[in-house]
Amino acid sequence: MKKFTLLVAVLMMVTLAGTGCKKQQPPPPPMPPQGAPGQAGAPHGEAGAPPVEKKIVVPDAVKSGWKAVKVEVEFKEKKSKKAFTVPLNSELKIPDTDLTLKVGSFLPHFTMAADQITSGSNNPENPAAQVEVLQGGKEIFHGWLFSKFPAVHPFTHDKYGIALLEGVKK
Repeated sequence: MKKFTLLVAVLMMVTLAGTGCKKQQPPPPPMPPQGAPGQAGAPHGEAGAPPVEKKIVVPDAVKSGWKAVKVEVEFKEKKSKKAFTVPLNSELKIPDTDLTLKVGSFLPHFTMAADQITSGSNNPENPAAQVEVLQGGKEIFHGWLFSKFPAVHPFTHDKYGIALLEGVKK
């Protein structure tokens, strides 16, 4: 009988110790804000509110320090790549394709706040170019390409790839 009582006592202690040592589950991660990639979510959590348009501010030092960007176009079927230098605020008809690349602003140190996109400095810390890609005259991409982080909002296409290599100083 002593053995049975001891066994029951040990089992109860093990059971109680086991329930007291359970890890608490971390809370689920917060839901991301609604909106398209690169756009802010609805202000104040209002459902159906339009996304906040971010103003692009190019500091004077950046405007006067950079004149173009170098991009690399990948021809996937040919398994080849070719680099092009495109002046800022201009466009390039990519040879042997029906693509046109429009380059807008270049920000050597891309930073984004709630209401604006700008450059934190004139140093190429996070180089980014605002681009638009047209195929047969129809827009198929509009956004930012990042040279150090090409997987962030990349241009995707079955036949072609376009990547930002670097900015070109004046």
